[in-house]
Parts: sequence; structure tokens; C-alpha cells
Amino acid sequence: MKKSIRTKLFIGITSIVVIFVVMLWGLNSTLLEKYYIKQKKNILMNASTEIDSIYTGHVDEIYIDLEVIRNTIGASIIIVDPNRHVKYTSVGMYAKKAFSPMYLNNIMNIKNKYVFALESDQKLNIDFLALKTVLKNKDILILKIPMPSISESANIANKFMIFTGLLAIIIGILWALIFSKKFTEPVLYINDITKNIANLNFSKKCIVDTGDELGELANNINYLSSELDKAISSLCQENQKLEEDIQRKRKIDNMRKEFISSVSHELKTPISLIQGYSEGLKENVIESEEDKEFYCDVIIDEAKKMDMLVKDLLNLSQIESGYFKLEKMKFNICDLIDQTITKYKNIFDKKNIDLRIDKNYTGNVFADNMRIEQILVNFINNAIDHVDDNNIIKIIVDGNNKKVRVSVFNSGKHISNDDIDKIWTSFYKADKARTREYGGYGLGLSIVRAIQELDKNEYGVLNVENGVIFWFDADKCL
Repeated sequence: MKKSIRTKLFIGITSIVVIFVVMLWGLNSTLLEKYYIKQKKNILMNASTEIDSIYTGHVDEIYIDLEVIRNTIGASIIIVDPNRHVKYTSVGMYAKKAFSPMYLNNIMNIKNKYVFALESDQKLNIDFLALKTVLKNKDILILKIPMPSISESANIANKFMIFTGLLAIIIGILWALIFSKKFTEPVLYINDITKNIANLNFSKKCIVDTGDELGELANNINYLSSELDKAISSLCQENQKLEEDIQRKRKIDNMRKEFISSVSHELKTPISLIQGYSEGLKENVIESEEDKEFYCDVIIDEAKKMDMLVKDLLNLSQIESGYFKLEKMKFNICDLIDQTITKYKNIFDKKNIDLRIDKNYTGNVFADNMRIEQILVNFINNAIDHVDDNNIIKIIVDGNNKKVRVSVFNSGKHISNDDIDKIWTSFYKADKARTREYGGYGLGLSIVRAIQELDKNEYGVLNVENGVIFWFDADKCL
């Protein structure tokens, strides 16, 4: 199982505390008594030096000092003269009787400044640490400290060490827990931030104000996050542009295929007619001048239709390719409508069309003059082609806060629900037989759609009472 850095740090610190306490207890158990003995030896030597400095051979003169020293160091003091007479002892008459002639002879034979010996009292059943030295007046000084007091002190120290060691372990564990948590909090926090960066989430930043390497690491991660965010954003923008270019190329390719297919279909009939009537003229199959005129009129008419088709296709292709730009300017919409209507005066008169104009707005628009006229022409041609026997065509101009809407109404039958959303598609005709009655190819409304989408303005068609309305919006000059 994977351990977290917090757990590892906690175990490590706790282990160090436990090892340190156990090692300290072991050292105390093995060396503390020896250390105590060494210290006691130093105390005995210092006491002997002090007694030697104040002793002149007369015990009565330093009796008080000897009692103070005895009580201070907790040792027995014995002074023996060269004649083996005990001149002073702090242990009473028992000690005087305890010195055998052999013991005293051994004392008199001291050669070193200080001689330490471990002595055992058989009657008291106690071991003593004894210091024997020769004073300046040649008397022998003996200082004795009972060994049980040293061992007891060492045992008490060891027991206290066990207690303090357990307390130190408990405190160390708590401290390790708190320290490991506090120390690893910024590390875990930085780890969470790096996970967000790995998931491409650069919204969160590292806020670690420790003033050490972790703080520097947090600043470096923030810098890395910002740079990655910039690089990925730039890469996404480039990818988006590339995707747009690919989509545009695909669109153009599809348009090209559709163009070839549709043009091939639409040119098939006029080419066949032109070819047939041309061959008839060449082979002189006509019987009269009137037939000749008819053949020529058919060829000219079909050539004009082909010319119109090619021009419409070029216009539509330019607009839908995305490379065409509108040349917008300020002009009066009503003046443009009047000029366009003038061009159709003869047609209206010839077909007895009742043209009505309703100008609710007579101001300026900001648009491409030529393209707006092209939309008007397509709507008017469409209205002329589909007007019924009532022969009513009405042009309406309305304006609101930001837009001007131009509508063209023609009396006639409604467009079916199946066709109303498809009439803006290139080469689509509501007449399923695709008749050539009006000489159209289904491109006029497609051109309207392309112009309005390029200009980011709305357009549409409505079935209304007794007829149909086609409309488009233009930007109003404010």
C-alpha cells in the first residue's frame, strides 16, 4: 500500500525520538553508575585536598570543618597518625575497633598521592568506596562513601529516565503528528494544484507564503501554469483557426461539387435545345422564314438563360466562399426602391400588375447599395412570377430603433410547409417538376440568403391572407 509523505514523515520523526530515548536509557543503564563513581572520586579528592589545606595535626582545631565536610559529601572521615593511632573518626568507636593492625600497616605503606579501594564491611554487609592519602604532616586520611547510595542514585536516575523517556516519546509522537501535518500541508496543496494543471485547469494558483524552498516552488508552479495556459490558449486558437480553414475548404469543395452537379443539370436542357435547333438550321430543315426566326429566337433565348445562370452562379459562389466583402455605405432606401421599380414599369404595365407602395420609413440605411438592389430585384421577380389573377404586388418599408424592414407582397397561393424552409437552398424549386415557365433556376433566393447572412441581418417569408410576403432587414442609420 502506498504511504503518503505525511505518514512517512510521522513514522520517521517518531522512530528518531524512540531510538534516541532507548539509546539514552541504555547508556544510563550501563554507564551512569560508573559516572557516579567517577564523580564521587572527584568529590573525595577535592575533600581530601581541602582537609589537607586546613589540617595542622590537631583535630580539635578543624573539628567543625570536618563535620561540615562529612555532612556535605556524605562520607566517613578517618585520620590515623604514623604510629597507627586513630586521631579522628566520624563513625564512632566501632571504627576504631575495626582497624586491625594489618589494615593499619597497609595504610602506612601508601606510596601514591591518592589510593582508591573498594572495601567491604562484613558486619554491616556494606561495600564502601574508600580514598586513602597521606597528609602534609604524614598522617593518613581515609574517606569512605557507601556504595549502596551510589547504586541507589543510579537506579533512581534510570527509573526517572524511563518515566521521562516515555513522556518524551508521547510528546515526540504528538509533535511529529502536528509537525508532519503542518509541514506536508503546503506539499499536498501544491500536489492538488499540479493535478489541476495536469487536467488543463489553470484557474487555481499556489498560495504558499513560507519564505523557503516550498514558497519558491509554488511561485515556479504558478509561472509554469501561466505559461502553459498561454501556450495552450494560443494552440487552441491556432487549432480553431485551422479547423475553420478546414471547414471552409470542405465547404468550398462541397460547393464546388454541388456547383458542378447543379450546373450540369441546369445546362443540360438549354445546351440540348441550342444544339438541336442549331443542327436544324445547319441541315436546312426549316421550310419558311418564319420557322427560321423561331429557331433563332429559341437559340437566343436559351443563350440568355445560360448567361443569367452563369452570372447568378458566380455571384452566389463569391458570396458563399467567405472571401467576398460587402461595400457598405449610407443611402436612402426609398430612393433605391423607386429607381428599381422604374426599371420594371413596362413589365408591370404589360401584365396589368397593381403595384402598391407603403413607405412608413423614408430615412437612410447603412448597407451595400448594389446588393440591396439585387435582393429587391430577386423579390420583385419572384413576386411577378408567382402573382395570381388579382395581380397585386405591394412593397412595404418599416423602421424601428435599429433596423429597417423591406417587405414584398404578392397575391397568390401559399407556399407549402414542406417547401417554405427549402426555398432558400440553391437550385430548389417549389415546383417539383422544375418547370421552365419563368426561366428561373432557383438561385435568386439563395443569393438573398447568402447576402443577408454575410451582412448578419435577418430575412424570411410568410404566408399571409391572400398571398405571400418576402422580407429582409437592413441596418438603420442612427
